[in-house]
Amino acid sequence: MVKICCVGAGYVGGPTMAVIALKCPAVEVVVVDISVARITAWNSEQLPIYEPGLDDVVKQCRGRNLFFSTDIEKHIARADIIFVSVNTPTKTRGLGAGKAADLTYWENAARMIADVAKADKIVVEKSTVPVKTAEAIEKILIHNSRGVNFQILSNPEFLAEGTAIKDLFNPDRVLIGGRETPEGKKAVQALKQVYANWVPEDRIITTNLWSAELSKLAANAFLAQRISSVNAISALCEATGADVAEVAYAIGKDTRIGPRFLSASVGFGGSCFQKDILNLVYICECHGLPEVANYWKDVIKINDYQKSRFVNRVVSSMFNTVSEKKIAVLGFAFKKDTGDTRETPAIDVCKGLLGDKAKVCIYDPQVTEEQIQRDLALNKFDWDHPVHLQPMSATEVKPVAVTRDAYEATKGAHGVCILTEWDEFKKLDYVRIYESMQKPAFMFDGRNVVDPQKMREIGFIVYSIGKPLDSWLVDRPAVV
Repeated sequence: MVKICCVGAGYVGGPTMAVIALKCPAVEVVVVDISVARITAWNSEQLPIYEPGLDDVVKQCRGRNLFFSTDIEKHIARADIIFVSVNTPTKTRGLGAGKAADLTYWENAARMIADVAKADKIVVEKSTVPVKTAEAIEKILIHNSRGVNFQILSNPEFLAEGTAIKDLFNPDRVLIGGRETPEGKKAVQALKQVYANWVPEDRIITTNLWSAELSKLAANAFLAQRISSVNAISALCEATGADVAEVAYAIGKDTRIGPRFLSASVGFGGSCFQKDILNLVYICECHGLPEVANYWKDVIKINDYQKSRFVNRVVSSMFNTVSEKKIAVLGFAFKKDTGDTRETPAIDVCKGLLGDKAKVCIYDPQVTEEQIQRDLALNKFDWDHPVHLQPMSATEVKPVAVTRDAYEATKGAHGVCILTEWDEFKKLDYVRIYESMQKPAFMFDGRNVVDPQKMREIGFIVYSIGKPLDSWLVDRPAVV
């Protein structure tokens, strides 16, 4: 039986290993993590992350050929293939601060592998890492190997949260990068055989190590670029009276462009897009490519601009102040069908409103109050460190109120901000919500979830991203 060990039981490691275990019953899969709480949750009925379909996959395999453990050294020593899926946060100090990836956790994992390995291993990069990371990790392993041979592979993940299980079952492609040596090719083939249990061979792409590492960064940069592009157009639509949904539909019918990732919104979030672009920017700067670096920086600038523009629109619409006014926020996760809040636009929007002394009340169907309060207390980039290493806020004062009901969140509010496109928000009784609010009642739709005309008929003053402006808003421009 082939033995696989995955170091890191997070959003990537957990679901990926669960699907490998399901599709490869002859493979033993063990997911290890330093966090006792996280491993306990993976072994319980309440998994530590929410992802549609994940519960079923884990329940089918757990205890059969899928295991979760904190005994990291034991399972690394036994494994044939070791996936490393640890945090690679953006550095907050020192060389490359604010852009470069911090590879501390990756290096620690590599040193542990070298210390406990007694037989040859295939080590697989699953975390998103800078180009040439494999070379650095290879040097650590070789210099500490004591006669053990290691082959380093890059196998980046291309999962979209909310559809991760579906993506793993039916991937567009599986990318495996390795050394172009006989040993490297043999290692690539070994990992390819694992995926070949359910992925068609023509979807398993093999490249050299550097191409695989760069492909992951480039893919996320291209996707983020599309979102910033349509968001830039959304600002122009509001200024001219065009409708961004109609514009996006028209250009999406061009087969060279296609319709995906053309939904205007309050901004992109998630653990990868901003981090990977900043990483790309740093790599370009290090290789003497400032023009390329500045090009990708502008993708993030537009994203920040979109969030600021949204907050300013809220404040300017409500008589240029939200001080002491209750603002209901519907949705805190960075997208629907996930409980993930990493880099969610809701953090910056809420902080912007709090900066103007608003009383913010939040409802999200999947995000806990503890997580929301933690996110609003953390400094930028702190979220990407393991929870037990994250600094805790010194204050016990909770900056926002959190409810478990949308109607409670909106009761008595002056304005409603929709920041996540949860399906349930399309079905709310907005007449009931309107009647419970202060008047005039404002609706700020950051995801174009509701029909603005129907909301106006109810009585709301409505702002929808990239839609023709309500006459009330035309007279109150949002100056950024």
